[in-house]
Amino acid sequence: MSTVISIQLVLPEDKVYLAGSSIAGQLVLKLRSTLVDPVVKVELVGRGYLEWKEEDNPHLDYSRSTVTKYGWLDSGVHTFDFNFSFPPGLPSTFTSKIGFISYFIQGTCSGREIVLAKEKKYLLLQGTFGNNEADDPLVVETRKDAVYLCCFGHGSVVLRMYLEKNIFSPGDHIVFVTDISNRTCKYIRKVVFAVHCIVLYKGVNNRGEQRSLEDRSEVTRLESRTNTGPFQIMRVIGTLVLPKPLPITSTRMENEIMSFRYELVGTSNLPCTPSTMVGRLPIIVNCRGVAAFVLRLWGYWRAMVQQCHRAGWFW
Repeated sequence: MSTVISIQLVLPEDKVYLAGSSIAGQLVLKLRSTLVDPVVKVELVGRGYLEWKEEDNPHLDYSRSTVTKYGWLDSGVHTFDFNFSFPPGLPSTFTSKIGFISYFIQGTCSGREIVLAKEKKYLLLQGTFGNNEADDPLVVETRKDAVYLCCFGHGSVVLRMYLEKNIFSPGDHIVFVTDISNRTCKYIRKVVFAVHCIVLYKGVNNRGEQRSLEDRSEVTRLESRTNTGPFQIMRVIGTLVLPKPLPITSTRMENEIMSFRYELVGTSNLPCTPSTMVGRLPIIVNCRGVAAFVLRLWGYWRAMVQQCHRAGWFW
């Protein structure tokens, strides 16, 4: 019969942590009898891993731990407080068929180099300090020609998408406007809008050779019924909500196994043809974090005070 009745990690429920913030909690240990020379350990662990086909590279690794040693612990309930700080440069929690970035708190109780009890709880982490510069266009226009009735009928469809801005944070609403110009004799019934996440994976195979792979997946999706009639123009105003947490748009690839970019994509099938038209607008997903916001306010305040001093308003 084990000396340890139970081990429990007590953490805030359903919280998304920012890189650069801290996490505090408790480890609660319940013992059936006295435990001699125990080691109680709490670890904050982060891991990134890639694998496709036979190529793999478990590259990203981050961990911190708190270890407490005692001469003995009496029977009963014992509570241990812990606190960790996340470095500001950590990437966001992410999972795909090819790779993952995950974080968890792990608590263990050992005696005489034998693990007696262990518990693990996964965390959601939002990366910060992404790209804040946007030179990408806010408007895209796509035209597709169609041929009907054995080449005797012609027409075209024009899809034009607008954005007021293209820098967003996880959890933001992306509001966009789309004009559909139907220059055919058929109805356009539906347009699908989605935010795509394009991930570039970089790994090393078993022979030490560099490999890369690009993969695209939908982050969020909206289907709009348009029923745009022949030779009509219809305007669609749509909203997509970005989930949290979400990897931020990458600004570099040094020592990274994954880099991320995003597109707002509008797709429509041409009526009575196998053709599909697609419009793509690049967007930036960024999260500056509390620390960056405070530093920015501090910089503004210092500049204002210096200007007031130069103007002779303060003594």
